[in-house]
Amino acid sequence: MGLVAKDDGWRTPDWLWERMEPLLPAPPAHPLGCHRPRVPNRDALDAILLVLRTGMQWNALKATGICSSSAAHRRFQEWVQAGVFHEFWRQGLLDYDTVVGIDWAWLAADGAMTKAPLGGAKTGPNPTDRAKRGRNVRFSARERGSRSGWRTTAPTETISRSSSRP
Repeated sequence: MGLVAKDDGWRTPDWLWERMEPLLPAPPAHPLGCHRPRVPNRDALDAILLVLRTGMQWNALKATGICSSSAAHRRFQEWVQAGVFHEFWRQGLLDYDTVVGIDWAWLAADGAMTKAPLGGAKTGPNPTDRAKRGRNVRFSARERGSRSGWRTTAPTETISRSSSRP
């Protein structure tokens, strides 16, 4: 048992689950035919929506007790590939259009496929691509005799191996 012990407002309501459940794809067959039972779809959906609504990390799902993070993330990936969330969005949009109404004549889309008209030479070069050679402190320090690449305050003593060994 985790931190979420009862319906605290984050769970999918029954009326919504009744509409969403038919849109979910059938579970894939296991290659061996036997495996650990899958997490129920409703629990997986509750966990996925909790992550999406709160922005919490997948691994934090373990503390909630809804289901494991790996099961929720795996189901999320399955449903994304199957287009489940796109269909949820489409159905919601159609319902909103039925109840409130969407004035499709006043819709506008904005986007750009080219560079900004006021950009270019006036804005200067990209700070990450200035085409400068630059100066690497580590290598320039090596040229001055420091083996580690950092400046030393005093010269280090060099011991010849041939003189110290018999």
